Amino acid sequence: MWSNLVFIDSHCHLDRLKLEEFDNNLDNVVNAALANNVNTLLCVSVTLEEFPSMVEKTAKYDNVWLTCGAHPLNQDDEINPEQLRELATNPRVVAIGETGLDYFYAPETKQVQLDSFRKHVRVANQLNKPLIIHTRDAQEDTLAILREEHAENVGGILHCFTESWEMAEQAIAMGFYISFSGIVTFKNASALREVAKKVPSDRFLIETDAPYLAPVPHRGKQNQPAYVVEVAKHLASIRGTSVAEIAKQSTDNFHRLFAQTKV
Repeated sequence: MWSNLVFIDSHCHLDRLKLEEFDNNLDNVVNAALANNVNTLLCVSVTLEEFPSMVEKTAKYDNVWLTCGAHPLNQDDEINPEQLRELATNPRVVAIGETGLDYFYAPETKQVQLDSFRKHVRVANQLNKPLIIHTRDAQEDTLAILREEHAENVGGILHCFTESWEMAEQAIAMGFYISFSGIVTFKNASALREVAKKVPSDRFLIETDAPYLAPVPHRGKQNQPAYVVEVAKHLASIRGTSVAEIAKQSTDNFHRLFAQTKV
């Protein structure tokens, strides 16, 4: 059906999938994506400890790129910027993160999160790699740190976006892209759909965040990169355009941000 289209899953966690559903073989996940014309995947790191294992699990896939960082909800200890910088020099790493702030689930680790976030932005600037940002209920502090640490020098992605248009607008002004996940397909996400209408066509991306947040009509199941097509279909409907246009725009945007991924 989408034979002439190309989709990119700009945020997934291949090393977090329960592979029992895929005959214990990651090949089946990657091949299912390819069968749906999802031909490039960005596999996102959530802890530095598990980064080497993520590298190993995805090593044979030419169409899988990586990020390096520690998720704000994985902040038991302060991040070591030297370790982050060293790991992130891997040639397959195109971005730093996911990093950011989450005051919804972990307000008690706020100070450690703030410290870690600043260190990630500094390493991103040192290596000249874009940032992958997770932000929830922390709009003011997220934008403040991005400004104070000059994140506009590298830009990046506000992934799985669920915040306000005001935040999106300010992030876009700093050179960031806004990425929409399966949440945009959920019945109760009307406010997010309003944001999705407004983001400029050269500033949005699509993602699954697999294995989490499967889009309608797969809600409740384990998510996988192949399902990013459903996000594209819903965005086309929301924005009053074609799936082909969403595929082209989001793919062009991804390659503009991550130039080395354009083969």
